[in-house]
Formats: sequence, C-alpha cells, structure tokens
Amino acid sequence: MRLSLTNISFGMAFLPAALWASPYDGVYKQTANAECALVGVDGGSLKIEENIFYGVEVECHMINPVAVEEMNATIYEMQCSGEAEAWTERAIMMPDAQGTGLYMIWSGYAFRYERCEAPDR
Repeated sequence: MRLSLTNISFGMAFLPAALWASPYDGVYKQTANAECALVGVDGGSLKIEENIFYGVEVECHMINPVAVEEMNATIYEMQCSGEAEAWTERAIMMPDAQGTGLYMIWSGYAFRYERCEAPDR
C-alpha cells in the first residue's frame, strides 16, 4: 500500500481531536439529585471536555497525564483558575468498576461522581 500526501493530510485532520480527547470526557452529577443540564454551579454537575475540568466556579486544564499501572487510573496536573485565583495541584482520576461514574482523588479528598446520561435525541 502506498500512502499519498492526500491520505496523510486527511488522516492528520483528525489528529488534534485524538490528542485532546480525554477518556474521562462527560458530565457528572455532584450529588445524587444534581441537575445535569446545569454545569459549574451549586446543585448542578461537573464536566470534563477536551482535558478541561469544569467545576463549581472553577476551570482546570488537565495536563501531563501519567497512567497508573494496573489500575486504569490517570494522574493529572490540574492548572486551575476561579474566583480571581490560579493554582496548580495534582489529581487522580479513575472510572468506577461499573463504568457508570468517576472517582477523583484530590488534595486529601476522594469523590465519586455518577455520569449523567446523554439526552435523548
């Protein structure tokens, strides 16, 4: 099989999306009765999209991922900003065993977030 410049260019057009996609992309409930349509507010949900974590009045860029061997987990450096402040911390993310939620361990706290279901189309 011979690759042409057209084939290579076509394939590279999809490369940025693959580089930025996170295995944790999705919308997650902060609490059992959280409103999935409301992202980043109290009583709403959290969102991870293209390696950016959107929390309550905070946005964190998830960089320098390190896979945790045999745990299906990832350690990220979280470069965050919110409420006129900026900071950097590390967080561990791991899907739950059922594949319906996310565990997040951050600064001495462990959270489990249930994934919001995709809206019907």
